[in-house]
Amino acid sequence: MTNIATWARVKSPWVLHFNSGACNGCDIEIVALLTPKYDVERFGIKLEPSPRHADVLLTTGCVTQQCAERLKRIYEQMPQPKFVVAIGACACSGGVFAGNYNVVGGVDKVIPVNAYIPGCPPRPEAIIDGVVKLLNSLQPPKPAKKEEKKDVKQ
Repeated sequence: MTNIATWARVKSPWVLHFNSGACNGCDIEIVALLTPKYDVERFGIKLEPSPRHADVLLTTGCVTQQCAERLKRIYEQMPQPKFVVAIGACACSGGVFAGNYNVVGGVDKVIPVNAYIPGCPPRPEAIIDGVVKLLNSLQPPKPAKKEEKKDVKQ
């Protein structure tokens, strides 16, 4: 049964977007993924508004003290197995806001992160590449093809 669940999760991931205190540059790039130019739905990626149905949590922005508890609560509401992608320099490390009195830091200070996509803001192609690489890492490795040895008569 786990093979079917893994196959379904890889072929049609449902993502939830959470802005934890960003300047909205990364958010605009995520919204651009839904436009016909990038069309992530061709990969089966669907933007889901509910954490209870999402497989992947896309987070943008540095985590502020005000939203740290909300982020943790949303993460806990997601069903297992769940994956987190930190998008942008702020989500990866706190970015230009690191060290401010109200900033906890990157997303990994609050919840575990499976993939990091750096940039300020990262291009939509980089976001697609990061999510696809994360999903491909879930698939079991394919068995290696056996090479047939040819007998050479001397």
